[in-house]
Amino acid sequence: MIATNETARPAVLVGRLDRDKLLQRLSLGCALLVSAILNLWNLSQNGYGNEYYATAVQSMLQNWHNFFFAAYDAGGYITVDKPPVALWMQAISAKIFGFSGPALLVPEALAGVASVALLYFLVKRIFGPLAGFMAALALALNPIAVAVERSNNTDTWLMFTLLLAAWAIMRATEKGAFRLLALSMALVGVAFNIKMLEAWIVLPTFFVLYLVAAPLSWKKRLVHLTLAGLIALSVSLSWAVAVDLTPASARPYIGGSQTNSVLELALGYNGLGRITGQGEGMGGGGTLRDLTRDDGTTQSSAQSGANALPGNFAPPAGAPGAAGNPGGGPGGGSFNTGTPGPLRLFNTELAAQWSWLFPLAGLGLVAAGLGVRRKRPLARRGQALLLWGGWLFTYGAVFSLASGIFHNYYLIMLAPAAAALAGAGIAALWAAYRRGGWRAWLLPAVLLATAAWQVKLLADYPAWSAWLAPLLLGGTGLAAGGLVVANLLRGRILRRVAPVLVGVGLLALLLA
Repeated sequence: MIATNETARPAVLVGRLDRDKLLQRLSLGCALLVSAILNLWNLSQNGYGNEYYATAVQSMLQNWHNFFFAAYDAGGYITVDKPPVALWMQAISAKIFGFSGPALLVPEALAGVASVALLYFLVKRIFGPLAGFMAALALALNPIAVAVERSNNTDTWLMFTLLLAAWAIMRATEKGAFRLLALSMALVGVAFNIKMLEAWIVLPTFFVLYLVAAPLSWKKRLVHLTLAGLIALSVSLSWAVAVDLTPASARPYIGGSQTNSVLELALGYNGLGRITGQGEGMGGGGTLRDLTRDDGTTQSSAQSGANALPGNFAPPAGAPGAAGNPGGGPGGGSFNTGTPGPLRLFNTELAAQWSWLFPLAGLGLVAAGLGVRRKRPLARRGQALLLWGGWLFTYGAVFSLASGIFHNYYLIMLAPAAAALAGAGIAALWAAYRRGGWRAWLLPAVLLATAAWQVKLLADYPAWSAWLAPLLLGGTGLAAGGLVVANLLRGRILRRVAPVLVGVGLLALLLA
C-alpha cells in the first residue's frame, strides 16, 4: 500500500507539471497569435509605410555602395538621416521577395511579434507564467506598439534589440559574468546604429543594475563596467567612424547633418537637438545643401534626394519625389505631441497611445516591490524591478522634457517596460490577495483605479466610449466586488471563484 502511494504521488506531480507546461505554451501561443494578427492582418493596406524610408530602401537595392551608406537616392548623393541597420533588414527582405510594401513592412511586424515572445520569457523567468502572459499580452495589445509595428519606421527593431540587451544584462547581473555584460553592451551598440542616441537612454539603468546587484567586489564591478562602456562606445560608433573616415567624394552626403558627418548627426540633429530643439530645420531629404559630384558639378541635396534622381530610378508610388508628392524626409516642427513637462506623456495627445495599463504598472511596481529584500545582494525580483522601472523612468523623463523634434511613435519604447511592470504587478497582487491580510485589498483597488483611468482616456473618443465604458466599468466592477466578497468569506469560494473574477477584470481592462 505504501509503495502504491509513493508511485502514485509522483505520477500526480508529473501530470500537474505537464498540465502547467501545456497551459504556459497555450498562453504564449495566444499572446503571439494576437500580436501576429494585429501586426500582419491586411498589412498591404499600409502601402510602403513611411515613404521616405521606402525610397531609401529602393535606392539601397541598386548597389553595395548605396546599401552600406544607406543612400536615399539611386545615385548615392545623400543618405537618409538614420543609421542603416533596420533599413538593411528591409533591404534584405526586398531583395529576397521583391520590392513591395509587404516586403518592407513584414520584417518590422515580425520583429514586433518576436518582442512579445522575448518579453514573455524575460518576465516569466522572474515573476512566473501569469506575469509573463500578462506582460506579453499587454505589449501585443499596446496601441502605439501595434501602430509602429505595422509601419517601416525603425523603432520596432530598436525595441527588439534593446530587449535582447536587457536579457543579456539581467543574466550578466545574476552571474557577475563579464561576457554577458559585453554582449549586452554590444547589442546596445547595434541599437545605436538603428536610432542613434535614443538607444543610449537605457544605459544608465543597465549600468546601475550591474553596479548595485552583480555578485562581485566593487573593484571588479567598476572594471567590468568601464570595459563594457568602451565596448558599447566602440560598437555604437563603428559605422559612423567608417563613414566619416571615407573621403567625402567617395560617399553620399550625410543627410540631416550640417558638416557632412555622421558623428555630428548623432550628437546634433538626431541627438541633443531632439531634446533642446536646436537644429529642427535640418534633417531628412529636406536639407538644402550643394553637393560636389565626381564630375565637378554641383547639385542640391534636395534635388539629388528626390526630385532629380539619376538613371532609371523611380520612387514608389506616393513616395517623396514621385509625381504630385513632396520630396524630402521628416523635418522639424510640431507633431501634436503636447507641451514638454512632467505630465506630457499623460496629456490628451499621448496618453491613449501607451498608458492604458499605467495605473496597474505603477501600483503593481509598488506591490511587487513590497516583498523584495532591500539588502545587497539584490534578489532577482529586485533586479528585474530595477531594470523595468529604470527603463520606464529614463525613457519617460527624456520624452517628457524633449523640446525638439518629438514624434508620438517614439512612445513604443515605453511599451515593453510598462507591459513588464503590469505583468509583474498583477502576479504580485494576486499572490498578496491569496495570502490575505491588508494587502488582499490592493488587487480590487488597483483594478478599479485602472478602470477609472481608462474611462478618462475613453472620454476623448465618444463613439467608442458609449459602449466600451459600460463594459469596462461593468467588468471591473463585477470583478472587484466579487473579489471583495470572496476575500471576506475566504474558504472554497476564494479558490474557485477568485481566478475567474481576476480573468474577467483583466479582460475588461484589455478591451479598450
